[in-house]
Amino acid sequence: MLFSSMIFVWIFLPITILGNFILQKIGGNKAANILLLLASLFFYAWGEPIYVVLMLISITINWLSGLALSKFSNRKLILVVDILLNLGLLGYFKYMGMFVETINAIFKGQLAVPQIFLPIGISFFTFQALSYAIDVYRKETETQKNWFKLALYVSFFPQLIAGPIVKYKDVSDQIDNRSISLNQTASGIRRFSYGFAKKVLLANVLGLCADKLYAIPIDSVTGSMAWIASVAYTLQIYFDFSGYSDMAVGLGRMLGFEFKENFNYPYMSLSIREFWRRWHISLSSWFRDYVYIPLGGNRKGEGRTYLNLFIVFFLTGFWHGASWTFVFWGIYHGIFILIERLGFNKILSRSKIISWLYCIFVVNFGWVFFRVDDIYRSLRYIRRLIRPWKYTVSNYSIFEFVNTHMLITIILGILGSGIIKLCGEKLGIRDKWKFSYAEIIYCVAIFFLSLLSLASSTYNPFIYFRF
Repeated sequence: MLFSSMIFVWIFLPITILGNFILQKIGGNKAANILLLLASLFFYAWGEPIYVVLMLISITINWLSGLALSKFSNRKLILVVDILLNLGLLGYFKYMGMFVETINAIFKGQLAVPQIFLPIGISFFTFQALSYAIDVYRKETETQKNWFKLALYVSFFPQLIAGPIVKYKDVSDQIDNRSISLNQTASGIRRFSYGFAKKVLLANVLGLCADKLYAIPIDSVTGSMAWIASVAYTLQIYFDFSGYSDMAVGLGRMLGFEFKENFNYPYMSLSIREFWRRWHISLSSWFRDYVYIPLGGNRKGEGRTYLNLFIVFFLTGFWHGASWTFVFWGIYHGIFILIERLGFNKILSRSKIISWLYCIFVVNFGWVFFRVDDIYRSLRYIRRLIRPWKYTVSNYSIFEFVNTHMLITIILGILGSGIIKLCGEKLGIRDKWKFSYAEIIYCVAIFFLSLLSLASSTYNPFIYFRF
């Protein structure tokens, strides 16, 4: 079930919020937790009922591992088995087809490629479950003996299928002890409205344009088409994913939970290193805490640091999908991180404008590799971005894909990527705007505009569902 769907907005969400509020008042958090668990399982089952079983198996594996870690002495072996079971499930459902295709390509084999349907959000709930087991092993969190509470943590619908990736130790207390205030509810509605508008009014419009342009045969793509396609996708993936994260944070607040932020205007970054401190923050921190630091971080010399960073960005790309283009995208970002660490950051520090231009160009080019399924075809797109004047002939007209509505959306997207925030801070009006009557009217307006747009369009994809 999509957050940006009529059945979610008009039926599922009101029933869940009202039921949670009533049960919390009558029976406390224990009763409310039962409702939220059932609602979360129903939410997941709406799209693929059979894979609820897979998620329940994942929950049970990690619940049993947590119990075993608290009772037995051979804790390292228990953790290793838990990690292998979790990654085994993830590897089979997400990467088995890719592995077979790679083996066929290398050895010129003819093994049948298994057609395995990818369970929605499997990367997210697997990483959440893993973080619980690892934190229990590290004694950074208490073992959860109640299966239902751990099940609620892993399956909680606001962040189940698209994050943010929440660590158990950050919400364990909220599962048992939380209350819902009027201010918190209002803040949640406000945040959900902004995320809803990002997704429907911006990401959907930009995505439709990007999809059409990227579907054109590469020989017919002009330089201007390549630039519009890449900019549209760069904006789409930000507003699509950050919009969903905003809705998740807002939903959490409406139900009494506080999640950490997942985005902090990444397109305002002045380096790739800064970009990854602002983009998909929960994933970056997960790899930092559970991969980079355990590997030694930056404590074992420059060479080891570079190797650790390479491993992290290789895995970051691999996490995003079963394709070598995603791995290439991760390594691509890792290379620029290494270049900056080798001294390029000193050059960047001399000019904020040059630093921003460098970062946005690197990120924009990187999204081409992320969007296009073939590295060779991606490089041909990059060639058109670098030398647009060389590619001016096409069987298509740019006006078949770009109209006034699209241009306005692109401009609004650029402004909404951080420029409006920066101007508001400079003028000192950002704090005055928050929860003002003007903002309340604005939130109501964009919410209903989003509903109207949703009702009149059948195009409502979500990029990160496949991850």
